[in-house]
Amino acid sequence: MEQAVKILTVVACALVDADRRVLIAQRPEGKSLAGLWEFPGGKIEEGESPENALIRELREELGIETKTACLAPLSFASHSYESFHLLMPLFVCRKWQGVPQALEHAALKWVRPQLMRDYAMPPADEPLVAALCDLL
Repeated sequence: MEQAVKILTVVACALVDADRRVLIAQRPEGKSLAGLWEFPGGKIEEGESPENALIRELREELGIETKTACLAPLSFASHSYESFHLLMPLFVCRKWQGVPQALEHAALKWVRPQLMRDYAMPPADEPLVAALCDLL
């Protein structure tokens, strides 16, 4: 019989600008996977929808505002780490208010999807790049 595994559900967002570039964020020192580039987002809190969690995370991490209607589900990642299994829906957002700022990340960068593989990403984020390349 397989050992029960803790499933962690987080939500991520590919912010897409008018030039069809996607925002990636560098994980800060002191966090797991520090220095790797990821899609902004985070944990879904108890009683929160994925969309509402993403709106909250984008506000906390980047200082921007968006609405549920501006979030389109694109794909999801399912990845086993050593101590948990990560399930991560990826949404695309093309409309928001404000200018993204690195409030919780070491750095932000706008990157063409085809060039994202030049940036080291967490294992769960990597497979999502193909879906973005197909979309954009």
